[in-house]
Amino acid sequence: MKKIIFVFMVLALFAFVATSAINKVSASANLCFLCGSGSSCQQCPSDSGKDTQADRKKCEAKGCKVSGTTSCSSAVNVKKCQ
Repeated sequence: MKKIIFVFMVLALFAFVATSAINKVSASANLCFLCGSGSSCQQCPSDSGKDTQADRKKCEAKGCKVSGTTSCSSAVNVKKCQ
C-alpha cells in the first residue's frame, strides 16, 4: 500500500513540474512591445519572447514606436503589428 501511495505522489509531483515548465514557456513567448503615439499599431509581439534589440528593430520596421513592454493582449480591439 505504501508503494502505491509513493508512486502516486511521484506521478503527481512529475505532473506538477511538467505543467509548471509548460506554463513558463508559454508565458515567456507572450511578450509584446507597446507602441507609442504615431505608430501604425498598438502592440507588436516579440519573436523570441524576450526584450531584445533585434526584436525591437523588427517592430520598429513594422511601424511601431516602442515605448515599453507588456504581456500580449487577446482583446479584439487591440491592433497588433503585422
